[in-house]
Amino acid sequence: MPNGSSAIVQKLWNYCNILRDDGLSYGDYVEQLTYLLFLKMAHELTQPPHNKPSIIPENYDWPSLLAVDGDALEIQYRKTLETLARERGMLGVIFRKAQNRIQDPAKLRRLVADLIDKEQWVSLDADVKGDAYEGLLEKNAEDVKTGAGQYFTPRALIRAIVDVMRPAPGQIIADPACGTGGFLLIAHDYISKNFDLDKDQKKHLRFAALRGTEIVDNTARLCAMNLYLHGIGGDDCPVKVGDSLNAPPSETCDLVMTNPPFGKKSSVTIINEEGEQSKESLVVVRDDFWASTSNKQLNFLQHVKSMLKIHGRAAIVVPDNVLFEGGAGETVRRKLLHECDVHTLLRLPTGIFYAQGVKANVLFFDRKPASEKPWTKTLWIYDFRTNEHFTLKTNPLKRADLDDFVACYHPENRHARKITDRFKSFSYDDMLKRDKVNLDIFWLKDDSLEDSANLPAPDVIAAEIAEDLEAALDQFSQIATDLKA
Repeated sequence: MPNGSSAIVQKLWNYCNILRDDGLSYGDYVEQLTYLLFLKMAHELTQPPHNKPSIIPENYDWPSLLAVDGDALEIQYRKTLETLARERGMLGVIFRKAQNRIQDPAKLRRLVADLIDKEQWVSLDADVKGDAYEGLLEKNAEDVKTGAGQYFTPRALIRAIVDVMRPAPGQIIADPACGTGGFLLIAHDYISKNFDLDKDQKKHLRFAALRGTEIVDNTARLCAMNLYLHGIGGDDCPVKVGDSLNAPPSETCDLVMTNPPFGKKSSVTIINEEGEQSKESLVVVRDDFWASTSNKQLNFLQHVKSMLKIHGRAAIVVPDNVLFEGGAGETVRRKLLHECDVHTLLRLPTGIFYAQGVKANVLFFDRKPASEKPWTKTLWIYDFRTNEHFTLKTNPLKRADLDDFVACYHPENRHARKITDRFKSFSYDDMLKRDKVNLDIFWLKDDSLEDSANLPAPDVIAAEIAEDLEAALDQFSQIATDLKA
């Protein structure tokens, strides 16, 4: 992170620690910061040299907050949030269901007058303020208790995925589970830096190229603000709040890159006459799906296929169970291999996600026209899990760690790939011969099983054991829920 943005992050973060004494969580703090930053920047745009008309209704803008103190400030802030929550477009997404969480008016005043009002945010370079906000989101993701980490994909992984997917000007790029906007943001950066864009291409990239959907209000707010600070989107927000799985996509796109939420199956809570609660699995039934299931990850995989134009391309993070689960899982894998060109699978190491217990992969495929013959000829698998040990604190994943994968992927010409120790190819016929078309394939030996001298550090072993246990517990809880139903 550049020095300018890290200094701002540190300044804002130091004040967060003061507010934490009042019981404010990291997530609450970033949320309040989002409201206030947006109001300040909207005001700055009405001043010289911008002189734009205000998008904020009169009496609910930044000067209205600055003009009051004490209890009057708290009342003004609350009224402002309530009023803006009813607006449309970008305002509606940022302020949807907004509430004041800062109970002490003196501390709210300090945040407004001392921290935010002192900076000229609009004139700050988009990279600086954008990186500063990304820094806050990452710190929020590290706060295990809030569970915010599940909406934050490691940026090193996103950069590697974007580098092999190579988004281009004029394309529509979507993420149906966009979290805090990492894939959209890095795709935007990639196009900005790798192409000499003309005026129309710049306009398309800023206002029309990116589409995100996020089911959680607060996360959608953070995503919208993240994109806004990076200069993406205008009065209309590129992020929609809603459940992507509810209905078939209304429009198709060129590229989908996404990390859908892991964990529980879709379910609904039922309360009987005695007041007892039980959960029932919610099976998603859609005409465009190959299989009806309550498994969220299988549903997102099918949804992503539906989102793509013919010859559109996808990269989706999936947990291991998508590769081996029977029933609906087998049906989806058979159909996907037949109707799409499923060409690459990246097996990810443990210890790289903020959400614990995650054993994940990235599946790359292209949608193809209808055909009697299967489109998948060869699946290339890169094993980045065996003998790779990462932790969030002592050995975090870096973009350089994925250099070999990017080189092996050979994005400039996938048909010129070469087999290496970590990168192997499997034919369509080979995969169909496997029980339930199981794609959970490994071939490298685990050094730690062969020789105790090769064991990873104790903290890494402890973290990996914890991840295995969490994954197992999650599976058991899903089985228990299904048995109850």
